[in-house]
Amino acid sequence: MVDLTLCQRIIENIGRVIIGKEEVVRLLMTSLLADGHVLLEDVPGLGKTLIAKSLALSIGGTFKRVQFTPDLLPSDITGFNVFNQQTGQFTFQAGPVMSNVLLADEVNRTIQRTQSSLLESMEERQVTVDGQTMALPAPFFVIATQNPIEQEGTFPLPEAQLDRFLLRIHLGYPSREEEIAIMARFQKDEPLLELGAVAAPWEIVAMQKARKEIRVADPIRHYIADIVRATRQEPTILFGASPRGALGLQRAGQAYAALQARDYVLPDDIKALCRPVLSHRLILREEERFRGTTVDQVLDDIIARIPVPIGVR
Repeated sequence: MVDLTLCQRIIENIGRVIIGKEEVVRLLMTSLLADGHVLLEDVPGLGKTLIAKSLALSIGGTFKRVQFTPDLLPSDITGFNVFNQQTGQFTFQAGPVMSNVLLADEVNRTIQRTQSSLLESMEERQVTVDGQTMALPAPFFVIATQNPIEQEGTFPLPEAQLDRFLLRIHLGYPSREEEIAIMARFQKDEPLLELGAVAAPWEIVAMQKARKEIRVADPIRHYIADIVRATRQEPTILFGASPRGALGLQRAGQAYAALQARDYVLPDDIKALCRPVLSHRLILREEERFRGTTVDQVLDDIIARIPVPIGVR
């Protein structure tokens, strides 16, 4: 069973730095327990880097940040071999991908070749340099960011690559009270510098394995399948979710249930996760985008008309 007290300690520890983003932190923990990756989309200055650093410190893991730019090469991510003249041998210089938590900042500002090298590492949990394959640390958690308001000089991630992210999360602006609390907290202190670890990487790996034991009843699987199939039959959607979306919804549902102190998935877990798990996997028809229709609106309509299983445990 997932260590719920440990999960709560991690969430509370992050809360010592981050104010008012409890659901965002919970979704990050959901993705981490489900052994997935997250795409954070929002305007600059909302604390995306701060959240990533706080999570890495809380789990006692290594943290690396890469600012993606058009001149970034795949070897800048994966690492490269350097010839050592003293020994006459090549020495591997590890890239930032060799970390527990990797923040890929503005991932849409680099060329597709570099994007692909990162996404390959995300999927296979390994890198290959000059024919030598090396496993990545465990856990390996990528938090990629995109700035949705500046598209000049960007290389948007293809839909097939967006599908590699388990969740897409929007931070949103803080409330007035939260913003006042943020100013007060950071007036004199730097809470991040005082943040310590409340877990170890091996404990996260153990929780990821324990998450797989969370029960998913047949009616829940049928419910997930109905939602995913409805996205493929929806006339406003050009391309619906793939089987990877169904698998992602099941994995995320298990992790979300564990964070709610349950050993079984409920329909409410699936409903709560439909937007973050499926929205980036769907492509609306062009005429619908011109009308101002959003993927979230279409998903909400689909969920509203799919019969919800009753009495599931």
